Formats: sequence, C-alpha cells, structure tokens
Amino acid sequence: MAEPARADLEFFWDPICPFAWQTSRWVRRVVDLRGLTVEWRLITLSILNEARDYDAEFPEGHREGHDKGRRMLRVAASVRAAEGPGALDALYEALGRSIWHVVPEPGTDPRAHVATDGHLAGVLEAAGLDPVHAGAATDRSWDDELRAETEEAIGRTGPDVGTPILTFGPPDGPSIFGPVISEVPATDDECLDLYDTVLALVSNPSFSELKRTNRPQLDLPILTGRPD
Repeated sequence: MAEPARADLEFFWDPICPFAWQTSRWVRRVVDLRGLTVEWRLITLSILNEARDYDAEFPEGHREGHDKGRRMLRVAASVRAAEGPGALDALYEALGRSIWHVVPEPGTDPRAHVATDGHLAGVLEAAGLDPVHAGAATDRSWDDELRAETEEAIGRTGPDVGTPILTFGPPDGPSIFGPVISEVPATDDECLDLYDTVLALVSNPSFSELKRTNRPQLDLPILTGRPD
C-alpha cells in the first residue's frame, strides 16, 4: 500500500503562543485560497526553554504559561494517536478560539482557566472529539513524543527560535521560524503576497533572518478588549 501523500505545509504550534495562533489564522486562509494542505505538528515551549532561567530571562508568568501549553499538547498528542493527525485541525482551532478570542472582564485573568480540566473538556467537545482525552493533560508518558517532535522542529531551523515553525514541502523542504505577524493581512491578495514572499525568502538557502521589534499589538480580543 502506498504511503499517504505528505502535506504541502507542516506547522509546528504550541497553543499557549499567541503569535503561533495569529500565524495559523493566516495560514488557514492561504490554504483555502491556494488549495493547499497543512499538517499541524507539535512543539512544546516548556521543553524548548527548559534549560533557560525563567526568573531572569522571561516576564513573570511565562513558566506557568508554558506549562499550560504542555498540558494542552499532551491532550493533542492523545487525540492524534486515537484519531489521526487530521483531528488536530479542529482541535487547534477550538483551542485558539477558546484562549485568544475572549474579551476579559476588567480585573480578571482571562487565562486562569486555560488548560484546566473543564477548559480542556469543553474544547474537545467543541472540536467534536472525545472529552476523555482531557485526562492526558497530566500524563507524562506523552512527553517523550513531545520532546522528539520539538527536537525535530528545531533540527529543521536551528536553535534560538520559537513558535510557529513552518516547513514548506516537508520533510526536506525549507523551514522557518515565523512569520511573526500582529494582524492577519486584510485581503486575500495581501495574504497571498505575504505567503509568496516568505516562501521566496526561505527557499534561498543563504537566507536566515529578517527582524524588527517595533510592531503593533496583536489584534486578538483577549488583548484589545474588543470582540471579533
């Protein structure tokens, strides 16, 4: 029996990263416009950064956030094992909506509920998946798989990167950390222009990095206080 065709793109994500979520929204739009396929892969920020000094190098709360990401990714690994990689499409969509597209009440922590048993069960139900997978959040037996996949992603780009990581024409096509975007481009043409530009850059083997830190705030309801 022939092996199934590889996807056009592989997208490595950690659900606790708002930049990965924003980039995934753009990728979904490009996939629809171009008729491409994407496989959602797993990368764990808590594993990626485990050798770093969280107290010295990160703002307060990052360790807790990264640990929440690992809980959610254990659930994702459990879902993938039971339902196949295609199930991660709906799961990531439901996770992202439940985290980033909420308008917080003044004075509350809108991410306090994230990765709790109730949150995970609700997300699984919204994605049409068995809520029993929520129990994987505390199952450390999934961590070897998460570590291997994180190392695979970093092996494609090199160290000192974050999420998301995209591979074009996997497994041997070019990979890149990013693009990191504050907003999804407003029009279809702008979405495709960004995609074509990123692909052209990363396809040049001598290209490594472009960066600027002056950028608008992410336009996600959890940060803007405005609903979609």
